Amino acid sequence: MNNYLTEKKPFSALLVFALPIIIGNMFQQFYTLVDSAVVGRYVGITALAAVGASTSLTNIFIFVASGGGMGASVIVSRYFGAKEYKKMKSAIYTAMLSFLILSTLLAAFGLVFGKGIMTLLKTPPDALELAVEYLNIYFYGLPLLFMYNIISSMFNALGKSKIPLVFLIFSSLLNIFLDFYMVTELEMGISGVAWATFIAQGISALLSFIVFMFEMRKFSEKSDKFFDTTELSTMTNVALPSILQQSTVSIGLMLVQSVVNSFGSEVLAGFTASMRVESLVIVPFIAIGNALSSYTAQNLGAGKEERVKEGFLTALGMVGVFAVIICVFLQFCSSPIVEFFLGDELTPAALETGIGYMSFMSWFYVLIGLKMAMDGVLRGAGDMFMFTVANLANLALRVILAVTLAPIFGVAFVWYAVPVGWLLNFSLAFAQYKTGKWKSIYKAKTAQ
Repeated sequence: MNNYLTEKKPFSALLVFALPIIIGNMFQQFYTLVDSAVVGRYVGITALAAVGASTSLTNIFIFVASGGGMGASVIVSRYFGAKEYKKMKSAIYTAMLSFLILSTLLAAFGLVFGKGIMTLLKTPPDALELAVEYLNIYFYGLPLLFMYNIISSMFNALGKSKIPLVFLIFSSLLNIFLDFYMVTELEMGISGVAWATFIAQGISALLSFIVFMFEMRKFSEKSDKFFDTTELSTMTNVALPSILQQSTVSIGLMLVQSVVNSFGSEVLAGFTASMRVESLVIVPFIAIGNALSSYTAQNLGAGKEERVKEGFLTALGMVGVFAVIICVFLQFCSSPIVEFFLGDELTPAALETGIGYMSFMSWFYVLIGLKMAMDGVLRGAGDMFMFTVANLANLALRVILAVTLAPIFGVAFVWYAVPVGWLLNFSLAFAQYKTGKWKSIYKAKTAQ
């Protein structure tokens, strides 16, 4: 039943939508954990630091893909909820072609300016060349990464989140196999990990594209245009603020990363290990936010405003449950996790950094869950102004605190600043939610 987001009880609807995303993203993040563990154990602590240093740059491109994909999926969800299938198809094809062009341009930019950016970020000298070697292969595969993200967003907009799950699991397992084979058997070093990701994601992207094209045949209505500039303009109104917000956040996080980089490769390796774990444990919160975004868009499109409030309250309960589980897990497992990443390469500085980050942050992940849920409602309603303001305020506060305090009092102030920013983000967005203006903003946008 494709309209379950507008028909089922909020808990069932959100769980059915979010669970495949959670499972799929867990697999996706698990292979990034394996990437890092293989690098740390079999290539060395400097190589792990290089991967961690490059993450701040690759995140910009990932956030552009995910932010744009989420923005486009909001428009597609509206058309799907309103059963306007011709417009829905035009929006889908326009989004896919636009992202192909954008990803090609960004890949070229990365290949030309990647090394210069890494130098500006104060990447430790012993890790710089390894980071550039890793990044260049990443940029070659960027169009395929964008293809997969936009197609997954389109599947999610149609309530078909189980389909991307299959490809995520396939890609993750293939990536893990190729990691070990290319690094331990072929002895390709850090480039082996990069090529493993390139190949696995590329195959998954091409297969998902083929399946999506078959899925589109189920809608007998034909789109009026393959590329519609009007639809592009409509999607840009939602997608561009999201892309700019995500990109700005990434640039801010790059500044924070440069602070960590200045403490050397050992500290950076411990920080990288903890960030890999964080990327895994926040998956449920991201999935809840994405589910709430499509849930909000579809229910507003179907004229069911009250279901949005019910869904939001349900999402907050789900956030609370996941936050407790994550906190307990990290309080007991932070030390073995860091040891898993580095093995014989473990140093006291790396261990102290990794444990310090995870044991502190475990108490505050509930805040990012609240933030993601609130973001989902505003994004689904098209209230991108307040969504952007809240997220930029979060970023600005985090950057200011980290850049000014960490060099004086120690690297721990990089993560002490994080929950403060999340709390500010949620507070601003929740204040907007309580006014109810997001409902009138949605009506105004759909009436255009």
